[in-house]
Amino acid sequence: MQQILIPAFPAITIGIIVFFLGAFLTRKIGFLRNYSIPEPVSGGLAAAVITWMLFSWFQIEVTFDLVVRDTLLVIFFATIGLNARLSDLIAGGKLLGLLLVVTVAFIILQNGVGLIGAWLFDLPNAVSVLLGSASLIGGHGTAIAWGPTIENQTGFAAADEIGIASATLGLVCAALVGGPVAKYLIDRNALVARDYDEPVVGMPHKIDETEDRDIDHISIMRTMLAANVAVILGYIANIFIAQAGLKLPLFVPCLIVAIIMSNTIPYIFREMKWPARTRALAVVSDYCLSIFLAMSLMSMQLWTLSGLGTTLLVVLVMQVVVAVLLIIFVFFRLIGSDYTAAVLSAGFAGFTLGATPTAIANMSAVTKRYGQAPLAFIVLPLVSAFFVDLANAFIIRFFVGL
Repeated sequence: MQQILIPAFPAITIGIIVFFLGAFLTRKIGFLRNYSIPEPVSGGLAAAVITWMLFSWFQIEVTFDLVVRDTLLVIFFATIGLNARLSDLIAGGKLLGLLLVVTVAFIILQNGVGLIGAWLFDLPNAVSVLLGSASLIGGHGTAIAWGPTIENQTGFAAADEIGIASATLGLVCAALVGGPVAKYLIDRNALVARDYDEPVVGMPHKIDETEDRDIDHISIMRTMLAANVAVILGYIANIFIAQAGLKLPLFVPCLIVAIIMSNTIPYIFREMKWPARTRALAVVSDYCLSIFLAMSLMSMQLWTLSGLGTTLLVVLVMQVVVAVLLIIFVFFRLIGSDYTAAVLSAGFAGFTLGATPTAIANMSAVTKRYGQAPLAFIVLPLVSAFFVDLANAFIIRFFVGL
């Protein structure tokens, strides 16, 4: 077996190429376009298939240095925070609480489905979380963290492999399900987005050529400066948070710091041109998210799924069916049955089966096609990137102890 490690700079360059591959596929394939499949998803999956073929046919294992990818994620969440307005946060207070309650209930349901799968295939009960929220809502990081613990507790030697494989397949499902779910809800209920003059995340596919786009090198540099300051302050805040005994992903304090900055600095320095809700910020945000997701999907090692076969496939199908039914018949109605609820439904599918960036990419793809939903991009990251990690940890411990 020949192993090839792609260093960080070529890896991000390949990520950009993969994004354009996805954009090409989206233009040429009606399904991808009509059902709002994000360009980096289609391109990333195509690249992952190519590396799979290299592994299977030529015994070449390709891996990527993803350190730049992780930096892009942090900058992206800083741009989300810079767009947040206090009025939006106040308006979204009730929605935020409702989304949190539904998510906690879904974590329990997801592990219940995993427990049924463990019973069906005669696996230890504790493995249920690796077929449930540890791998799906928790993602690769949580699955890797819990795999050794469950292996030591149960003696189930494939715990690590089944957790990583479940997280990988879940990420793929999350990226493919969100857009179609949102399209179904929008079309069935004839939902229409409100008119917003200011972009939030990403640029629409079609822009009036006569429109003042408010983009030049100064606006881009202003945006990057604000985002970088938010990241630096978020990094410092995260040090103190860790010392207090609370472990959070770095992008969470960066998001919170950016929200504070965007709701204080423009009011203190009124003559300053703040980048919130500008097209320059939308472009930077779209770039960071698109390349992050393209790199995440192109780096998936699909060959690690072989050998886990029927068990994993059956349980993942169960999880996807349960998630889609819950979103359409319960989640969408509970949170308002409006256009924002439909966009949040795409995001909910993204992070309950995959990860927060997948959720944002799903929502971004939907809003590019149908119109903006600013509140969705504020409340969902706060729930999926902060509160859910805490709730998931407690629920996982309960199911592991069964």
